[in-house]
Amino acid sequence: MLQSLHVLDLSRLLPGPFCTLILSELGAEVVKVEDTGIGDYLRHFPPQKEGLGGAFYALNRGKRSVAINLKHPEGRDLLLRMVPGFDVVLESYRPGVLQRLGLGFEVLRQARPDLVLCSITGYGQDGPLAGRAGHDIDYLALSGVLASGGAAGGPPALPGVQIADVAGGALWATIRILAALHAGGGVQLDVSMTEGAMAFLLPWLGDMAFGGAPLRRGQATLNGGAACYDSYRCADDGYLAVGALEPKFFSALVQALGLGTDGALNNPMAAPGEQAEQRRRLAQVFATQDRDAWARQLAGADVCVEPVLQMEQLADHPQHRERGMFYTIDDPQRGAVPQLRLPGSTHPATTAAPRQGEHTDTVLAALGIEAAELVRLRQAGIIR
Repeated sequence: MLQSLHVLDLSRLLPGPFCTLILSELGAEVVKVEDTGIGDYLRHFPPQKEGLGGAFYALNRGKRSVAINLKHPEGRDLLLRMVPGFDVVLESYRPGVLQRLGLGFEVLRQARPDLVLCSITGYGQDGPLAGRAGHDIDYLALSGVLASGGAAGGPPALPGVQIADVAGGALWATIRILAALHAGGGVQLDVSMTEGAMAFLLPWLGDMAFGGAPLRRGQATLNGGAACYDSYRCADDGYLAVGALEPKFFSALVQALGLGTDGALNNPMAAPGEQAEQRRRLAQVFATQDRDAWARQLAGADVCVEPVLQMEQLADHPQHRERGMFYTIDDPQRGAVPQLRLPGSTHPATTAAPRQGEHTDTVLAALGIEAAELVRLRQAGIIR
């Protein structure tokens, strides 16, 4: 699908590598540029196998790695020699860092006029917070998303995964890169993870613009205010996710649970005072059986109820098995390594994540740099 696309990835950790993994598994060639010191920090996060972190492995499988000291003038020049062979450069430095390295957009465009430079940052390339450090929780806080989750009257609840990093950063970056390439390139993309996360509030901001109440945690239908849209503990301490929003689904659920005569359960959109009683009755019933027993009993009832799966249970679920969501990389060093297939992936990686600088010589030799020069550059600490 994207076999003719060549991407140079200067980013590290999660948002940038996730973006370039998506592009890679749609067919693009991705070359990861790391420094000659520690490299991508995620390499060193536990758990590890043969010196490589599991998260790094999953995010960087199938890519190539070169290690270049971009702070050295010769390292900068090496990167500029590489740029004409690439359609996209992705980076996640703080604003201004590329310019200080002598690799700002205008410099890169001289090497490749139709280049797409995608810059992922926490707050964007300008504004009073442009240079501020932050992490996912900070971006979610400033976007208004963090305030929307949790129990009414309680503190904001931390999401279980990094929403701003992945959805606010990586996914928006992917969309915008593909749109920019379609338009002919020659542009720098400013991707703010805060703004990407804020976009998720669009429907509720639309309601507020029409006089609706602001979204408050634990009070709206979809964030804890309705008994028909919640999770319930079962007898084995497993949980069921109930999403019986529409009256037909809620009515079918009530019947399937044997509560058809309970008048308190006749309206999924009941007033807040009645919701507490509905939640109490549902919790009481669900607590009488194990999670999987309920899942089997309700499977054919068309009631929008599913088991809350733990990560280690995903690969064995019949839906995920049938859809082929998990596969294995046959790694000569680490054996069979299970991996999650990305949605829509046309070229799932069959090769391991690269060692730091594993492909430095190969990539630079393709630029015409001779072996003796590669030795000199390595000895000088410019490449690794």
